Amino acid sequence: MTEFPALKDQIDMELVGQMAGRITKIYPDFAHDDFNKAVDAGLHDLELKPRFGLIADKLHLFLPDDYPQAVQILVDILDDTQHDFEHIEDVGFRLLSIPTFVEQYGVDHFDASINAMYIITRYTSCEFAIRPFIMQYPEQAMEVLHQWVLDDNEHVRRLASEGTRPRLPWAPQLPEFIKDPSPTINLLQPLKDDPSLYVRRSVANHLNDITKDHPERVLDTLEAWQDHASEGTLWLINHALRTLVKKGDKRALSLLGYGSADVELQDFTVSPQQLQFGDSLNIQFSLKSNSDRSQNLMIDYIMHFVKANGKTAPKVFKLKKTQLDAATTLHIEKSHSIRPISTRKYYAGTNRVEIQVNGTVIGETTFDLIMPE
Repeated sequence: MTEFPALKDQIDMELVGQMAGRITKIYPDFAHDDFNKAVDAGLHDLELKPRFGLIADKLHLFLPDDYPQAVQILVDILDDTQHDFEHIEDVGFRLLSIPTFVEQYGVDHFDASINAMYIITRYTSCEFAIRPFIMQYPEQAMEVLHQWVLDDNEHVRRLASEGTRPRLPWAPQLPEFIKDPSPTINLLQPLKDDPSLYVRRSVANHLNDITKDHPERVLDTLEAWQDHASEGTLWLINHALRTLVKKGDKRALSLLGYGSADVELQDFTVSPQQLQFGDSLNIQFSLKSNSDRSQNLMIDYIMHFVKANGKTAPKVFKLKKTQLDAATTLHIEKSHSIRPISTRKYYAGTNRVEIQVNGTVIGETTFDLIMPE
């Protein structure tokens, strides 16, 4: 099996040397060797994100004190078509120290930084770098972003969506947008039919963020978008509702074509009734249609696991999306392994299993989990 280096190990001194070489071609006064030594002294003991921060710090130390001049040099080293540069593999990931430089040192220079990110985002992500500017200059930033959603470049359009996500993972939250998502919902409107899946995926993730605080606002928006929706918009709607669907939100399910189901649960069993930790639980049941027409079904099962305090907490597991014809019966079997995993600790006791169809729980049963002594 091929082994790939850890992500942090791809941010290495070879990359640093290539960056320094590019800078020197544009800015001959750059202390190439001193910069390399300064980075080398601290790089190897750091994890991934701190490596970007270290390189950004040393760029700030060795580039001109004038920030607009310094950031323009960094913009210029990205353009392989204008300069005879040594090729850098996977520039999008490996050059994240450049937007980190903007994030850490450019907040007092709105115009220079925004103009730089407009170019930088075509080569490497600026979704983290732009957030301090949104927080410090909300009106100016949103004015720019409304222009960017209409840009010809998909990376620029995606940045407008991704950079404004209220709960972007691994980034500071945007509290004002968590409180009131109206500004970003309006921002996303022109992107609902974007030709780029890359952009539409960001829009869907953005809306999924908002469902965690304002589900009804998102549902209102997506119901309006569904009228005369393109295939791409329908994909976006489906992806944006994934958290609500997993929770069994009936309005979200109905929006996706999974309305109230007229079915009867039959022969629902789990075995063994006393399950040894490390073994698998066998779940069996049948769904009989009581309707005179076919029905779209989203079938889940919910495990209510015992916690340390003796209470239970639910976890939804997706089972099947299907169409059940009129007056027919569907039989389902599922084996669920209960073994050591890093994301959950198991406790002995009585666990509950529920069957959920189109967001409605239609039956439940229990089993006892036996833990090793």
